[in-house]
Amino acid sequence: MAERKKLLLRLDPAVHDALARWASDDLRSINAQIEFALRQALKAAGRQVSKPAAEAEEQE
Repeated sequence: MAERKKLLLRLDPAVHDALARWASDDLRSINAQIEFALRQALKAAGRQVSKPAAEAEEQE
């Protein structure tokens, strides 16, 4: 599995609380929810990320 990048992220407490509620509603961790939201934003901006290395290897 490819190594995940680590990122220190400072958030407004209200933003963190909203993300935590959203993540809970979707049965995700806050970290997974942030990645989900970032991927959606990248796709909407026409900057879609290629498939993660682990998924690409599984399809070969």
